Amino acid sequence: MRIAIVFGTRPEIIKLSPIVKSLKKRYRKNLLLVHTGQHYSPSLSSVFLNELALPSPDLNLGVVEESNGRQVDKMVSALARAFKGKEPALVVAEGDTNSVLAAALVSAKMGVPFAHVEAGFRSFDLNMPEEVNRIMADHLALLNFAPTKTAVGNLQAEGVDRKTIFLTGNPIVEATTKNLHKAKKSRILERLSLEEGAYVVLTAHRQETVDVKPRLKAVLSAVAKFKEPVIYPVHPRSLKMLKRFGLFNKFKNHSNLSFIEPLGYLDFLNLCSHSKLMVTDSGGIQEEATIYKKPVIIVRNNTERPEVLGRHGVLAGYSVKKILEAYKQFNRSGGGKPFAGSSPFGDGKAGHRIVERINCFVDSVRQD
Repeated sequence: MRIAIVFGTRPEIIKLSPIVKSLKKRYRKNLLLVHTGQHYSPSLSSVFLNELALPSPDLNLGVVEESNGRQVDKMVSALARAFKGKEPALVVAEGDTNSVLAAALVSAKMGVPFAHVEAGFRSFDLNMPEEVNRIMADHLALLNFAPTKTAVGNLQAEGVDRKTIFLTGNPIVEATTKNLHKAKKSRILERLSLEEGAYVVLTAHRQETVDVKPRLKAVLSAVAKFKEPVIYPVHPRSLKMLKRFGLFNKFKNHSNLSFIEPLGYLDFLNLCSHSKLMVTDSGGIQEEATIYKKPVIIVRNNTERPEVLGRHGVLAGYSVKKILEAYKQFNRSGGGKPFAGSSPFGDGKAGHRIVERINCFVDSVRQD
């Protein structure tokens, strides 16, 4: 029986890596890896796959449309063609991207069971495309793998069938911890002339951040006031918006703010794990901060990961004042007290639990 794993972004590749490796051992050629092309870059994607010791995708759909509607439409059509006549026994996707929504929709239309990794996260903001994607994917899934008890509660509150919900933790924990030792070989700090614990990492890539000039300008204006060097690995689409808004030229020569090209996985892991703190609009980076035990300033108006908030993480929105207040707060507490105990996103065994449940499902289908 064939299992298809659909992904389209680098964070999805990272989080799915423990699952892919385990499933590959059992299903071998019957494991179909499908890259939608959502954030495809030949150089970066191959670097990520190589560093994570993952096989290349069996299919690349090459869908690179920027409009959400057109992108989902093209992904659905491409996936339907790919699965026609050779429907998998199960389709698996992770997260909240358009690739996940497309995989869920195609599965539902073709009568193929769908499994959603990272089910149940909610920002309760339907203006976010990702929130719509999460809700639809969860309600179409036959297997909902929830990372936290809060996520389980969200699913139950929406009336999702309890028999489809499994509390597993998030595979980001094992993906990160197992690769941290590899990242020690990285020379990224040396290349950027940085000292451990004496710089800040900024990531900003979400549409609601980089597509709105006042918001993007506010984030950059705030971090430009930090005492430490601020390193901003800029993805191609973010760079395009920076240039369109005239912000690239405005900030590129600032004394403490450095725009750099996107990094490979291990370089980025090393950079973040040795930083003083992180400023981000990314959900995944919020999770990783709890693994590195680093403070994080979240430049968004809400978060679907409330477990991060408190003395470890601060929701600052797009306010220069609030970002600087959070920065000063962490400095007053010695750079942010480390998160006590293990990450709230699991014990590093999520991948094992997810694969175990997938295998049980496939075995039950075979018996039928």
